[in-house]
This record gives sequence, C-alpha cells and structure tokens, in this order.
Amino acid sequence: MLVKNWMSHPAITVKADAALQDAIELLTKHGIHMLPVVDSDHLTGVITDLDIKRASTSEVFSLEDSKLANSISRIKVKAIMNKKPVTITEHHTIEETAVLLFVHNISGLPVVNHAEKLVGVITKNDIFRALISLTGINKKGIQFAVRLKDRPGAIKEITDIIREHGGRIASILSTSKFSEEDFLNVYIRAYGLDLPIRDRLRKVVREHCALLYVVDHDENLREIY
Repeated sequence: MLVKNWMSHPAITVKADAALQDAIELLTKHGIHMLPVVDSDHLTGVITDLDIKRASTSEVFSLEDSKLANSISRIKVKAIMNKKPVTITEHHTIEETAVLLFVHNISGLPVVNHAEKLVGVITKNDIFRALISLTGINKKGIQFAVRLKDRPGAIKEITDIIREHGGRIASILSTSKFSEEDFLNVYIRAYGLDLPIRDRLRKVVREHCALLYVVDHDENLREIY
C-alpha cells in the first residue's frame, strides 16, 4: 500500500513570507494540524499548530505588546517554521509512514517526488483509513483469531476450511508478538457465511488450531477463549 494512494492532494500550503495569522486561519478553517511551506511547489519547511503554540510563549512574540494579536500580525511564517521537516516520498509504503510518524511523534508528513516537489500530505488519519481498508472491517463478517505453528501452509489450511464452508476472505493479518516462540497469531476476516453455518465453522476451526477469539460483526457476538 503506497503513500500515493492514501495521501491528501493537492496539499493545503502556505508561503514563507505569509503572515502567521494566515497560517493560523488556514489550520483552523481546514481542521488540520500541519501546513507545508512552499516556494514554487518546492517544500521549504513546515509549520504546525504546535509550532505556533510554542512560539506564543517564546521571545518570538514581543512581550511589550499588550495584545498577542498585534504581535502575530507582524510575524511571518518563516520565523517559526521548521526548515528541515521529516518528509516521505509518494512511493514509500503506509507502514514506513507509520514508523516515521511514531518515531518522530508527529501528526503528518509532507509527501515529495523525486524532484523534491510537494505532491501531497499524509497524516495519521490517512493511516487510519488505510488500516480500516486493510482489515476489511467495512465488510463486517466474522474475524477468527487463531494461534498457528509458524510453518509453510499453516494459514492456508485454515482459510481453506473457511472457504469450504462458503466463506470469502476479506483480510489476513499475522504477528509473532504476544505469541509463543515459533507460533503466529493470525487474524482472518471472512464474510458471506450463512448464519446456520457459523456455529459449525467455529467448532471445525477450533478442532484444527488454538482459537483465541471469534468476533461476529454481523450478529454483534464475541467469544473469547
């Protein structure tokens, strides 16, 4: 899943010479937390609502002013913007984006192309949208959480059982975290299963592997083992 398919574009931007008040109004109007700063489509920096909050308590704003608004009206974006922002390219993956957002504790990233021109912005909300799509939860259905031996064909054996009962696979996710050594926790979402078949399928799956839980989103039922 590439950034180019999930980013917001065109990005809402601001110029370095723009008044800080203009940046504040753009952030507020669009309900966003970050503005790329551009010069002829080239990224020159980033300004965030956090940058503005930090600056409002610093010497950037004159302490002689009786009103903060008077000070803001004289400050330019370039005075407080981050001139070396973390960026990502449109051909990076969503997973790589999530790592950068987490490591740098930021809410979004400017997306640049090979010529370092701004082509969009990707945020935590975009990552959430991708995650929702990746899990297939919009199809509802049933999610089976199972613990399997980490060996070739182990996941296929369970998905074959589900398909044999008429189920269609919406997503398969797996992780070794929270599992024993040489085992995987696998999360399989299936849909298209008739109601009478679901109880039988749960029993069959449980006979073949360790069943951790079953969540039936269609019937709003949860079974934790």
